[in-house]
Amino acid sequence: MKKEHSYIVMLVCISILFGGCKDRKVSFVTIGTGAVTGIYYPTGVAISRMINKKYNEYNIKATVESTSGSVFNVNAVLNTDLVFGVVQSDRQYQAYKGLAEWSAYGQQTNLRSVFSIHPESITLIASEKSGIRGIEDLKGKRVNLGNPGSGYLQNSRDVLKAAGLNEENDLSAEHVKAVEAPGLLQDGRIDAFFYTVGHPNGNIKEATSGRIKVYIVPITGPGIDKMLTNYSYYAESIIAHSFYPYSLNTEDVSTIGVKATFVTSKNTDESIVYVVTKEVFENFEVFKSLHPSYKILTKQDMLKGLSAPIHKGALKYYRQAGLDKYIDPKLIID
Repeated sequence: MKKEHSYIVMLVCISILFGGCKDRKVSFVTIGTGAVTGIYYPTGVAISRMINKKYNEYNIKATVESTSGSVFNVNAVLNTDLVFGVVQSDRQYQAYKGLAEWSAYGQQTNLRSVFSIHPESITLIASEKSGIRGIEDLKGKRVNLGNPGSGYLQNSRDVLKAAGLNEENDLSAEHVKAVEAPGLLQDGRIDAFFYTVGHPNGNIKEATSGRIKVYIVPITGPGIDKMLTNYSYYAESIIAHSFYPYSLNTEDVSTIGVKATFVTSKNTDESIVYVVTKEVFENFEVFKSLHPSYKILTKQDMLKGLSAPIHKGALKYYRQAGLDKYIDPKLIID
């Protein structure tokens, strides 16, 4: 009888064990970032590690994908190929409003904000022998503007337009990825390249440390001032000379920039967005320590520079944490 009882207990335990495994739903989320040499990729890696560290609690498995950048990430999030994406603030604005690449498709109203991250400066690197010392000097030069699908390609075009330059007629434009541009510059195959990125950055360090000496070119002037007035998502920015001591600059460089933002789709499960938001904000000091660009971040800063509505999962956390007072009321629609 005792043996039979033990057998029944064992069957019950096995049933509970396998039943529990069957009922345990695992959510897989992919975070779209950018080039591995930029800040988007380590940002995605940091967030994924926070989530995966608590896999037993949340049943969420996060992975990171290196992508071509902001435009790709927006489209992939909306097409459900990605769950989250890191996107420039200007691209978030344009997608939600149906502008630029999205003008033929209309407003992307399913796009949702989660939070913003670090500031990104529009950075123009030029070889010494090119003679480029200001944006007006780009005329007649070989310049990499950025690869299709990247956020900074539109930034480059906006700067050219502000300077009164035409991409087709006034310069020889290249459209390669940011990771390739420093090599092209050092090989003398281009005179300059744009890259919108947080600093310090590996690509810019590579470009400023090579055989060919380079300048980080200021992006200033009346046209740029007007650009700042016309586009609310652009703001003045400074690139610290201390980040790139091998450049020919002798002081900090004035430019303009945007912010990196973390986005998802309206249709993403509320609990998943809540967990991601909670882990980033409740491990804030750890998150800030991951990159020099994050050192100046505050929690309030991470709720600025957004133009798509806040996802309801993120909003749930912000209300619980008392951070919703820092959100533009126009972005609270769910």
